[in-house]
This record gives sequence, C-alpha cells and structure tokens, in this order.
Amino acid sequence: MAQSAQPITIARRDQMFPILAEADIERMRRFGAASAYAAGEHIVTAGEVAPGLIVVLSGTVDITQDAGLGRRETIVTHGPGNFIGELAQLSSRPSLVNAEATQPVEAFVIPSQRLRDLMVQEANLGERIMRALILRRVGLLESGTSGPVIIGPVGNGDTLRLQGFLARSGQPHRALDSDTDPCAKTLIERFHVDPHHLPIVLCPNGKLLLNPGEGELARCIGLLRPIDTTKVYDVAIVGAGPAGLAAAVYAASEGLSTIVLDCRAFGGQAGASSRIENYLGFPTGITGMALMARAYNQAQKFGVEMVIPDEARLLSAAVDGYTLDVGDGETVRARTVVIASGARYRRLDIANLAQFEGTSVHYWASPIEARLCSGQEVALVGAGNSAGQAAVYLASQVRKVALLARRGGLDATMSRYLVERIKAQPNIEVLAETEVVALEGHEGNLEAVRWRNRATGTETTRPIRHLFLFIGADPNTDWLAQCNVALDARGFVRTGPDFAPAHGLMETSRSGVFAIGDVRSGSVKRVAAAVGEGAQVVAALHAYLARGDAVAPQAARRQ
Repeated sequence: MAQSAQPITIARRDQMFPILAEADIERMRRFGAASAYAAGEHIVTAGEVAPGLIVVLSGTVDITQDAGLGRRETIVTHGPGNFIGELAQLSSRPSLVNAEATQPVEAFVIPSQRLRDLMVQEANLGERIMRALILRRVGLLESGTSGPVIIGPVGNGDTLRLQGFLARSGQPHRALDSDTDPCAKTLIERFHVDPHHLPIVLCPNGKLLLNPGEGELARCIGLLRPIDTTKVYDVAIVGAGPAGLAAAVYAASEGLSTIVLDCRAFGGQAGASSRIENYLGFPTGITGMALMARAYNQAQKFGVEMVIPDEARLLSAAVDGYTLDVGDGETVRARTVVIASGARYRRLDIANLAQFEGTSVHYWASPIEARLCSGQEVALVGAGNSAGQAAVYLASQVRKVALLARRGGLDATMSRYLVERIKAQPNIEVLAETEVVALEGHEGNLEAVRWRNRATGTETTRPIRHLFLFIGADPNTDWLAQCNVALDARGFVRTGPDFAPAHGLMETSRSGVFAIGDVRSGSVKRVAAAVGEGAQVVAALHAYLARGDAVAPQAARRQ
C-alpha cells in the first residue's frame, strides 16, 4: 500500500484519536481508578511520568507539544470518549506531550501494569488502543517537534551520534544547527554554553546535557531506569536484535518474567536495514526499523523490562541462578540467561579509518546519513543483502553510488531480486574485484577515497565525502571472555548436544545459559532464522526451569 502524502494526524486521525463507545468504556473501567481535574490543571507534563492511560468521561483536555522557546503547539483536543496517552504510558516512561484540562474533567486512570492487562484480557479493544498508541508515536516522530533538542554543528560526529541513537531508539527529537538556527543560538546564549561543549541536549524535563554519552541521555529522558536488584527474573536476554526481541515476546507472553539488555538500541543490525523485502508476511517490504519497532512494542505489551542502552559485562553463577554485571555498577539477577548479543560491524584495515568514523564513514544508511550526502557521489563497500538494500536506498537520495565488491560479482552473496534491482539503477556503478586502499581528508572530514582493482592493480581516486561499509560482522562476544562460556575458533558461542543432550541446539557450556541468533556458532545469519531461534529457545527455558536446575547452575560443562 502506498504511503499517504498527508501527515499521519490527518490521514489516520480516526485511528489515532478514536472515540470509545459507552460499552468499551464500561469494559475498561475495571482496569482503572476514578479521577477528576479542575479547569486549567496540568494533567500530564512532558518529561514527567504520566499516571497512565486516562479515559475522559466529561470535559475537554488540550494535548500540546513543546515547540521551543516556551511555545506550545496543540496536537488535539480530547473530549468524552477519548483517551490520553501514547507508547510512553505502556511502560511508565516520561511523557512526550502535555495535557491540560480546559474544562472540569471527570475521568478514570489506567496505570501501565493494568494497561498491559487490558491489552491481553480485552484483545479486540486492546488492539484498537495499541494501534492508537503506536500511531501517536509515529505522529510525534513525523512532526519532529517533541522530545529532546540536540544543538550542534551539522555533520559533527557527536551530533550525528546522538541523532542516530535517538532515531534508532524510536524517540522523537529535534536537531538544530548551532551555526545557522536562530533558536539554537538563543538557547546557547541563554545557557552560556561554550562552543567547545557542543553538541548539547536539552531534555524535556529541562535538564541540559553537554555532549552526553548515550547512557546519560537515555537516563535523562527516562529510557533507562535503575534496575531492581531485589528481583530475580526468570530470564535475562542480552541483546535486543531480532533473536533477542523474539525470545522476549514469546517468553513474556508465556508468563516468564523477562528483562532485555542491549548496549546500543533495539533492533540490532536488522534495525538499520533500509528495506527488508524477503521477510515472510510483508510482500511490499518493510524497513528494518519499522519491523523491529513493532517487536519492541510487542515485547513491552507483554511486560518485558527493557534496559537499553546498558552493557552486560560479566556473567556469574549465583545461588538463585545467575547475575549479570552491567553498566554503572548495577546487577541483574536471573534464573536463566539467553545470549543474543549478535555481531558488531567489521571495519576496513585502513590506518586512518577511525578519524572519519561518525562523520564520513558510516555503518548504516538511514535518513540521517542520506540527508548528509544528498546529491553527492558516495562509495559503498559490500556484497551481501545489507549492502544491496543500502545501495538501492542511497541511489534514490544521492547522485551516484559506487558499489565496491571484493569478489567477481554480486550473484554468489546477494539475493537475486536485489541484484536485478541494482542492475536497473542507472546511478549505481558496481565495481567488482575492488577494494579500498586509502582515505584522504582532514579534521575528520573525508575528501577522497582511493581503491584498487585486485585483478589489474589499477588504482582510482575519486572525490568522495561519504563512505558506507557493509562488509559483514564479527561475533559480539568479547564480554564473555571470562564467563566460562565456550566459544569456537571465530568467537561464536558454541551450543548443542555435546553440552546439553536434553535441551537441543541452543544451550551452552553453562547450564541454564542459552545462545541464539547471529552470535550462536552454526546459526543461519538471517532475520527470519534469528526470530525462529528466539521462539524456539523459550521451550528450552521452560524445560530447564521445570527441572529446577536454576537453583544451582553448573559453573561450566566440558569445553
């Protein structure tokens, strides 16, 4: 289905802001508690956690978003039968919008936990509410007004890093150019910010951050919350890619208390894919971000605790199962652990590569990168499906794409439909048997790329300012070096009958510790395969927990 050119707030307004029938309201009452608000009362404030989903019985409420420098824009006015809330209310995260009573309001409030109960127990009604919550978040993303404000120079590595993190986390935000935007200059003057401290981030709660790390930013906007160290989860999942999210959805939907950690953002490498066209059930294709966002929201619907970004650093045995040491000195306790930490992007063996990463060398092709190189010639290295998807996407945004492949062609490593599509793009030049040998530029800005034909030795230099790398990935298992989890010669996690005859392919050398997805030795590196393993491992978790082995896990089986 072609996407409407209209803003989503117009094109799908009835689904975003449905009016509930009296029968629906009566079915919802048992999940909430009565509340009343006076005219002029602030019911919800951006940057603060809302009490929950608020169903309006009488009166009116204005929903607004902050538009900068004290200005507010009205999104919608709710009346009787409407409900206040978006995806933040599903997991008790801070609100992205404001809600103010314009008349005396009678309502009832459904807190987050009870909202999730409603989703499960009232499936048809829950579907309508969930759709509205998702569409409201999409509307906020589309408006580019709500959420934190990033202020810094366009193309600055740290500015792009923060934009990328928020985009991959599904968080609405604004980015203002500190050199040209009048609002940005006003804010810099107001807060007396030294230019050397740029970029800065103004959080919805009013706090100002100077070039923060992703974790600091996530805590400021409420994405990352303190871990409850007194709770023992049934399963802790390390990694929020397709495998980890699938395991979380199936585990939580079957009653297992579940926590998911990821050191970057949800979605893994799949989340960075510009379009996935061979995933079952999506005949017109779907972006990796959209697919993974659906899985992320689905997991939260079933009560999965998301701890992102937070990095697992050490796995240790405990009396009641395992402990995971994570960032900021916190600890997660769980009866079982699923390793789904995926893989990390491979880097070119070029001496000065690091100085261009973040500004001119990219490992994914999102709209952020596309805007940076609009109308230019770019180079892309890789010959797999991810490279093909990125090349096709970039070709619609840039003047020319030089696609470099070390092999003699694309057919052996890329799906046929992508090969044909690349051939059909007049502005994609495929350079087979070619490798990058040098990068030229200064102050972190790439100015030229030199490559060599491996068959002839001929070298070519082109004035290219942006290089995209899709050259595969290595297992993300460095954190397991001292955890007594057996790895193969390439660093992938070993699993299988040699370790766990009773539990099949996915249990590791440590009893009660499982591995799935790209990080598992011998796995098929496909999104569908990862999702399948995520579903399959839940049966092994149930079997293990039923045996009671979690009480005293073995330190390690034979290596």
